[in-house]
Amino acid sequence: MNRMFARLLAFTLIISSVLFHPSEGDAQVNPVASDIFVKRVAGIDEDFIKGVDVSSIIALEDSGVKFYNEAGKKQDIFKTLNDAGVNYVRVRVWNDPYDSKGRGYGGGNNDIEKAIEIGKRATANNMKLLVDFHYSDFWADPAKQQAPKAWKNLNLEEKKVALYDYTKESLQAMMDEGIDIGMVQIGNETNGGLAGEKNWEAMSQLFNAGSKAVRELDSNILVALHFTNPETSGRYASIAKTLQENEVDYDVFASSYYPFWHGTLTNLTSVLKNVASAYGKQVMVAETSYTYTKEDGDGHGNTAPKDSGQTLNYPITVQGQATAVRDVIEAVANVGEAGIGVFYWEPAWIPAAPDKKLKKNQKLWEKYGSGWATSYAAEYDPEDAGHWYGGSAVDNQALFDFYGRPLSSLNVFKYVDTGSVAPLKIDEIKDVSLSVIAGEEITLPTTVQVTYNNGTSGVVRVTWDEEVVKQAIQNGVGTYEINGEVEGGGTVKLHLTIFPENFVMNSGFEENDRSMWNILYKNGTAPHTDFQNKAADAKSGNYSLHFYSGEEVNFSVEQKITGLEPGYYNLSMFLQGGDANNSDMHLYALSGDQEFKIQTSVNGWVNWSQPVVTDILVLDGTITIGASIRADGGAWGSVDDFYLYKVKDIN
Repeated sequence: MNRMFARLLAFTLIISSVLFHPSEGDAQVNPVASDIFVKRVAGIDEDFIKGVDVSSIIALEDSGVKFYNEAGKKQDIFKTLNDAGVNYVRVRVWNDPYDSKGRGYGGGNNDIEKAIEIGKRATANNMKLLVDFHYSDFWADPAKQQAPKAWKNLNLEEKKVALYDYTKESLQAMMDEGIDIGMVQIGNETNGGLAGEKNWEAMSQLFNAGSKAVRELDSNILVALHFTNPETSGRYASIAKTLQENEVDYDVFASSYYPFWHGTLTNLTSVLKNVASAYGKQVMVAETSYTYTKEDGDGHGNTAPKDSGQTLNYPITVQGQATAVRDVIEAVANVGEAGIGVFYWEPAWIPAAPDKKLKKNQKLWEKYGSGWATSYAAEYDPEDAGHWYGGSAVDNQALFDFYGRPLSSLNVFKYVDTGSVAPLKIDEIKDVSLSVIAGEEITLPTTVQVTYNNGTSGVVRVTWDEEVVKQAIQNGVGTYEINGEVEGGGTVKLHLTIFPENFVMNSGFEENDRSMWNILYKNGTAPHTDFQNKAADAKSGNYSLHFYSGEEVNFSVEQKITGLEPGYYNLSMFLQGGDANNSDMHLYALSGDQEFKIQTSVNGWVNWSQPVVTDILVLDGTITIGASIRADGGAWGSVDDFYLYKVKDIN
């Protein structure tokens, strides 16, 4: 046996015994062999909901999309889902998702007829159905809770009757078809609205109208309410309290949880457990997903990953996706008996026509509604769908590849019961970014960080393309991409940026000698700045110039620079902070008898702004650069990393 292989196999077995076997007191369950690692989740039983929302499936199939099983044979996706451990299907229902000429709005064109078809197929494959009534004609979420067209002119009392009748008639039609309905959701992400009503008293009456319809048909069907943004402090506690005060009748408090937006799993467990214990409700995650690739399959941009505004704690791989889903399941299970399940949102919303065949996709989206919206949706939703209609923004978050073949991550729904193990391998190699100033020595890292498929991390040696490095040094200022070969196999990219020389001395306040900086406190204010040694408040390094005053913030910080070559220069800095009422903040440069400046502001902790003053003309080699910060008492923040560089000579 190859020595390296033997060592990896032994290490895999050790990790398996530590991570994937149950703890003392649990029944002994051996992890199954597979091609992904999944740590067993303790505390879930056979009734735990392992659900998916495949509302777009009929439109996709009408568009010609085919789905396959693990053996590569074409198979009904509902059977494939159930084989993978899925026991529940969620389907959204819109009242009338069609324009005046009968053309669908898209997003699956999910009216009650589509829901019945999906429900019948779910029931035939031994899965219960969650009916998700949006009570609108198209997407409902915290930003949009528009009443259906037919309800537009109804008052609240009339709307309550309409919602009750619609709910009862729709569910009765589904039950007449023999569909196994386990749960009904009254509204979708109703953080502050439902069917056009935004007042919680009115919303609560609508919730109860829907709940009443469900109870009268079958008292065994669970009634769920659905909210989102669990990361917002106090939100769920406040909503649950309001629902109790308004005597809303429901069983399940459901949350959306997307790992890249909605905070930590510890917080998710905490806020759901609070609702469960304080109000005696069951809780669940009604929507979650994670991306397995950065690629876009249909020519319509994806919601994740983005360069900013998202937290991507898992590798963007099939293994990373499986681990993300597994961890959400565990977070709900950790609530206790009240934590009843998790639904994965649109795991099959793959391209109607793969390989980014945009024109072909556009025709299919328009004809069958297999994209998130058609142009016809502008009639109902002119501000959003009317502008941004198109395809799937989550094709790279599906549990099937772009061609309908199931990913290994689909099996996470059954692997959470047993655990699964796989041969140990590198799952993700993080790209490297390096910024230097022209003329500085460039030292490339000799190792890169990797994540293994069992979730552990490490470092491995890397060899860079020396010819490209030499060429970058020779060319100077610019951005370069350098390929690296990782020891043991794999590649990595280094993004090298060479910036022009920075003429500001001690630009980030990191050096002890800060005598080149002059701080002037204005309007008789006492000193209220300090060179703070706190990396969390610095843009880079450890130090920044921090400011705070309970009375008034009013100061300037500046530096005089000499010996510059004549020419045009740009100046920038970084600024963050908050509570700055009546503020006047600007970055400035004094050259000759001219002042160059640009206004700026603060908008929250570590939300760094970077004002830039461009084309500063320097003739005599001298310039004074600085920042002026003024705001009412209570303002706080920090400035960091001033940067003055030459952009061109004088013609």
